[in-house]
Amino acid sequence: FGLLGPNGAGKTTTVEIREGFRDRDAGDVSVLGEDPHRAGREWRERVGVVLQSSSLYPNLTVKESLEVFGGYFARPREPGEVIEIIGLTDKANARCRTLSGGQKRRLDLGLALVGNPDLLFLDEPTTGFDPSARRTAWETIRTLRTLGTTILLTTHYLEEADALADRIAVINQGEIIAEGTPAEIKAQTSGKRIRCITSLSLASLFQLPGVTDARQDREAVEIHAREAEPVVRALLTRDPSLSGLEITSAGLEEAFLALTQDNGEKASRNN
Repeated sequence: FGLLGPNGAGKTTTVEIREGFRDRDAGDVSVLGEDPHRAGREWRERVGVVLQSSSLYPNLTVKESLEVFGGYFARPREPGEVIEIIGLTDKANARCRTLSGGQKRRLDLGLALVGNPDLLFLDEPTTGFDPSARRTAWETIRTLRTLGTTILLTTHYLEEADALADRIAVINQGEIIAEGTPAEIKAQTSGKRIRCITSLSLASLFQLPGVTDARQDREAVEIHAREAEPVVRALLTRDPSLSGLEITSAGLEEAFLALTQDNGEKASRNN
């Protein structure tokens, strides 16, 4: 289950309440049939957590770290099995201080898995990863899913949520504004992706009707908009030299931008 939202939307607060790390102001919360704030050790043994950042014991090896943390649980996974799942077989006897940032993040995941949890919270687990490391992490998460672990994932990478999540909720300003499969979320907006070569600046592109995002790469600009026709008409009017025009249907990123912008505009009008 993917939980998406802009910065400050309430993702981490929501997750920390469900993990039992943060008190709620009001309402009821049930996770695995219990209130996380009052749940005891037996409940906590069923939950694994990967925080946005954490610290490892620098002088322990990967295997030793998993053995130490596994000792806190009644029915831990074997450290060797966990090492294989997280892809650190060749680093099993390496001290934590020698690991790269991506390898340390994989060990963070291993420490959350060693207790053999029924439910795993992943709070932006691949932040700071290079593309190759991120793909490796995705395969690890897919493996966990096949093992029967339920996963709650928060991420800023829309491609990641699209690739991994069976269901998604979009949160903005503390409210769930959309929920469903990735396909259902994408279907909630008629957004389009427009690529072209133009002399117009990014600032000018954001002034076009219905544009929700615009970015420049080496070859072209990519514009996200609710509808293509008014944007293309405005582009042709302002830049007769426009070329390389391509229009495709909205992806999850376009849907996310449209949903959160619409919700923000509604909140502003209500205020």
